[in-house]
Amino acid sequence: MALVQRAYVDGPCGQMHLRQAKPQDGQGKHVPLLCIHMSPMSSRTFQSLLADLGDDRHAIAFDTPGFGQSDPPDAPPSIADYARFLDAGLTALGVTTPVDVFGYHTGAMIGVEMALLSPTRVRRLVTVSAPVFTDEDRRQFEAYYHGLSVTADGSHVLARWKSFLYHHLRPGVTLEHVAEAFPEALIAGRKGEWGHSAAFAYDLGGRMPLVRQPFLILNTGDDLDIYTRRAEGLAPHGHILEVPGWGHGFLDQHTADAAGLLRAFLNTGDGMPVPHDSVKPPASALGPRYPERPGAFAPR
Repeated sequence: MALVQRAYVDGPCGQMHLRQAKPQDGQGKHVPLLCIHMSPMSSRTFQSLLADLGDDRHAIAFDTPGFGQSDPPDAPPSIADYARFLDAGLTALGVTTPVDVFGYHTGAMIGVEMALLSPTRVRRLVTVSAPVFTDEDRRQFEAYYHGLSVTADGSHVLARWKSFLYHHLRPGVTLEHVAEAFPEALIAGRKGEWGHSAAFAYDLGGRMPLVRQPFLILNTGDDLDIYTRRAEGLAPHGHILEVPGWGHGFLDQHTADAAGLLRAFLNTGDGMPVPHDSVKPPASALGPRYPERPGAFAPR
């Protein structure tokens, strides 16, 4: 396993915090990989994955501006803004070559937009989910994730915890693991809503047909699986791989399997097609889905 190190670079919104791992030769034999977390989390999501993939490539994960330890923008950003911030972060880090991108939920949308805004920067794209929302879906999401008013008795934190626990606690994931990840969902404070707002406003279904890079979508068994199936066939070189046994926490729970799947897709040489049947889900990804009830909203 490679050593995961932390650093800061100067970005468009101030300092950007990142985690990175790389082989002993400093570069590796494969294209660098940029990992983009979901909102409102941080680069901690990829800590274990970076250590594995850092053995043979430069693996990078920023805290997107406003999350984790990265300074926030002055105003609520769009998905395109986040894409530009991360592209600038890569340049500030000294990465000027093309990169592969692995985006998770909100990070999936940011990755798609990076592929469109900077097509020579993004070589291949892998996402955890690719949710295509209807107008009614957006209204429901916006109503549910409107944010909770701060209360003196801390009940707003308890409500957030119950929702987080519902989506993250699954067979093989301990309560302690969920508790360790939970603070990352709180660090951004009220500005944590900005990531959700950007995601709900983004027309992923309208942007995906423009993506020309090889594109693998992992449809994990989580809160966005039913929306992700609508993305099938939208990207010219895209493919959905059903992995219902993986959900939130799978990058820690099944690190080696996840890294192996990513290598199978990303390590094919430039200019070579990636056959859909060349990437197969490992046994850990085959199910069952948990929680059993599909849908994005935890009971309240």
